[in-house]
Amino acid sequence: MRKPTAATVSRIPITKARINLGQLAKRAHLNNEYFILEKDGIPVIGIMDADEMEDYLELRDPKLKAQIRQSNKDVLAGRTRPAEELARKLAGVSVKPSRHRLK
Repeated sequence: MRKPTAATVSRIPITKARINLGQLAKRAHLNNEYFILEKDGIPVIGIMDADEMEDYLELRDPKLKAQIRQSNKDVLAGRTRPAEELARKLAGVSVKPSRHRLK
């Protein structure tokens, strides 16, 4: 369980976020940080911790609760893989399965 901290919201150009996506994901997950990505100064998307996003989605649409529950079962059963592996595979780069996960 994460230790609650004060939320931090940062605005970042989408080009800079693309370069630092792994770091932003880790900070959102571990440090309770939020990121608003901007294109030409216009906010277009946000990054937040997945658990918090699932909570938000459940409140917004209770039908998603079953989908989220199934997704969590898939993760626990090892039926998922890191996004980097999928991206490399789609790019045609040979990939060895990874056991590394964000903590």
